[in-house]
Amino acid sequence: MDGAGILRTNETMRRRKRKAPSVRCPMQIDRLIQIVFLLLSHEHRTAKQLAGELCVSTRTIYRDINILSIAGIPITSQKGYGGGLSLLQGFSLDKSYFTQAEQQNIVQALQILKSSNYPDADKVLNKVAGLFSHNLQSSWLEIDFSYWGSPEKERNHIAALERAIINKYVITFTYFNSELTITEQAAEPLKLIFKSHAWYLIAWSRHRQDIRTYKMSRIRKLRITDQLFERELPADFSLAPSRKEECTAHTFILRFSEKIAYKVYDEFQEKYIRKLEDGALEVTFRYQFNNWTFLYLLSFGEYVEIIEPAEARMILKEKARKILSMYE
Repeated sequence: MDGAGILRTNETMRRRKRKAPSVRCPMQIDRLIQIVFLLLSHEHRTAKQLAGELCVSTRTIYRDINILSIAGIPITSQKGYGGGLSLLQGFSLDKSYFTQAEQQNIVQALQILKSSNYPDADKVLNKVAGLFSHNLQSSWLEIDFSYWGSPEKERNHIAALERAIINKYVITFTYFNSELTITEQAAEPLKLIFKSHAWYLIAWSRHRQDIRTYKMSRIRKLRITDQLFERELPADFSLAPSRKEECTAHTFILRFSEKIAYKVYDEFQEKYIRKLEDGALEVTFRYQFNNWTFLYLLSFGEYVEIIEPAEARMILKEKARKILSMYE
């Protein structure tokens, strides 16, 4: 090949190298997002510092900066001492990606997560709110699902169970069930659910050989073992009562005094409530015959009467008689 041919070949190669950059892999997309967040959280950052934090070459960083600039992210470069790469003054994510309403929704969602005692949610809330150009943590709204005096132990349990679920570690714990019995459990944790003001653990019970739901507040002596499992939660899993549980439930007709009407409407959906002519409230609902049901009904004290079924009336009457005998 003559000299002219070599020059033409080199020119062709240079043209190929000058093609517009494109984002081709998820890893690069993740890195681009990381660069934006790093520049948002620091006034200046050198290409060398970014390369060190993201474990790539400075050439790769400059290539990424070029891609971000083409995408409309206003990144400036300043030479000399104290210089480096930075975002145009006044730039924030809210101007480019989120509307005011979307920002508010994000912050409120994190407030809800924080109120459910989820670990480190407050730190995430502060960081995300700080990315926006103005304070969105509204003073008019405070969300708190926790009970008065909600223990720190529950928050620690959530953090431990999150690790066990993600890494698939078998757990052991002591459990107080609704029948007031204490059992030692070995289980494969599959999912955490927050429902009706409380956290629940969905796990495969190695004793029962079935999926069970455990209320977090009843778990004691939680321990994560080094034993691994492979089970996954079935795609059709639901917290709704099983067909077997529905078949063993009984229809209760309850009469509540109007004096606690507020509590009745708190506890039951309106479709189950009927107001009587004398002001009392009649509630029709399905319960199983177990300790939880009758202890729950006793919590209404003198303001509830079981109308039906007759067997439930007798059970509650006997429990009330035992309570009375304690004070005679």
